[in-house]
Amino acid sequence: MATDLLFKEECYTIIGLCMKIHTKLGRGFKEIVYKDALEVELKKTSIVCEREKSFNIFYEGVLLPHKFNADFYAFNAIILEIKAVSQIHTDAFKQTINYLKASQIKLGILINFGADKLEFQRIICTY
Repeated sequence: MATDLLFKEECYTIIGLCMKIHTKLGRGFKEIVYKDALEVELKKTSIVCEREKSFNIFYEGVLLPHKFNADFYAFNAIILEIKAVSQIHTDAFKQTINYLKASQIKLGILINFGADKLEFQRIICTY
């Protein structure tokens, strides 16, 4: 039984913008440069998003004093984590999973601008 991808069109749009950025800028810049470029592209396409969106973290029903900031929160449904490294390490994947669990959001996209080709990974959290 085939199932549709979660937020399929939204993901295609985001990945397409990231590919455009990677094609124009290439690799080698610091992460912040790619975030700035992505913010420009998201605004140009009128995609609802927040940069450095803060999320509360609860433990045992208690609100912890520290929060986490997702690089981007797009379409009111997707956490985007941006990296600019030669290869994505498992720590980045685990970090994104933790963000999804803490925020109760189902989909994250881990995007790496630091490799020769744009790398991305859809991460689904079922809590």
